[in-house]
Amino acid sequence: MVEIWGEAAEGFEPVREAFAQNFREHGELGAAFALYVDGRKVVDLWGGDARPEVGELPAPAVPWTADTVQVLRSVTKGLTAATALHLVQQGKLDLDAPVASYWPEFKAEGKERVPVRWLLSHQAGLPALDTPLRLEDVIAWEPAAAAVAAQAPAWEPGTAHGYHPFTFGWLVGEVIRRASGRSVGQYFAEEIARPLGLDLWIGLPAGASPRVGRLVDLPAPTAAHSGPAGLRMRPKQSVVDAYRDPHSLTARAFSSVRPTVDFNDPAVQAVEIPGAGGIGTARSVARFYAALIGAADRYGGTPGELLSPLLSAELLDEAMGPAVSGPDRVLVIKTTFGLGFFRHGATSPMSSPAAFGHPGRGGSLGFADPELGIGFGYVTNGMQPGITGDIRSKTLIKAVLKCLGV
Repeated sequence: MVEIWGEAAEGFEPVREAFAQNFREHGELGAAFALYVDGRKVVDLWGGDARPEVGELPAPAVPWTADTVQVLRSVTKGLTAATALHLVQQGKLDLDAPVASYWPEFKAEGKERVPVRWLLSHQAGLPALDTPLRLEDVIAWEPAAAAVAAQAPAWEPGTAHGYHPFTFGWLVGEVIRRASGRSVGQYFAEEIARPLGLDLWIGLPAGASPRVGRLVDLPAPTAAHSGPAGLRMRPKQSVVDAYRDPHSLTARAFSSVRPTVDFNDPAVQAVEIPGAGGIGTARSVARFYAALIGAADRYGGTPGELLSPLLSAELLDEAMGPAVSGPDRVLVIKTTFGLGFFRHGATSPMSSPAAFGHPGRGGSLGFADPELGIGFGYVTNGMQPGITGDIRSKTLIKAVLKCLGV
């Protein structure tokens, strides 16, 4: 039986039970969960094995601790989007300006009129590369940026949308670099993470790698363990076919780097991969989203003193969107995006239609709900199949809503 550590405030005991249930019934290995409500951290839990081994002779368990951090996969896109929006708020980036006005090389292949907002809302038509990148290209950054700038769109930009699994990070990240003179990881660290006191990075700092949990691929939970709140246990055949066909846009989009990036490699963790390589704690993910909506306390300030929202109300409304909704040319399901954020829906379940955030491949999830005043952060090293959430996060969401009387 896995011991659960941390705290759940009075009235939030069902969330602790739901977190424990994920270990008992839903295949959890190691994880953490945190919740902010109206500026107060009411849940901060962790448990399990931080660095599970695979094979016939597993090593002794390394307990998940309060300081364990985890690779976030596409939860990172929410951090990257907020960085771009912070520049918008500072007047240094215009959502409606052509990308090429900041990044002249981007106008290749007829992309001279593509506005910045289409990069954030997955409308640019650039989810895949004709020639996949090598790891050394990703590490160097400039070759990756040059490749996405030179790429011809897979559809006429602005006429459709499709999830950009990896290229989102280089597209938005290079615009951030051109507009600010700083890399996305540097800007996020200096302007967002440090002022908020977050253990949250795009590019792990030196010396922090021993804190990182190890990702392990897991099978999907069986239908018998899905429970009454279970998600679809088997994807539609059209989705399966899209992932299996190596020539499909879906398979090519998720294969933008070859060979596949090993996110357990400390050298990779140190690299800025703003579409998938962020690292942090659940409490920092929750606090980040709470700060976006003005539901986080001031770091080092008077208890109960709330921060002003990171983004103005007007810009936050625009970021929440929805900017696009409908068939997704990459995920082959219906998706709804704001400016860099998933919106709540059947394929990206959060807490209510007001919620916005981003899931990560394998299960991690971060989001804010301005109507409920919450910041939600869940991180896991047990990578179950799926891109937009699974039974573990849904179990936690259900418990949170119960505690809030929703």
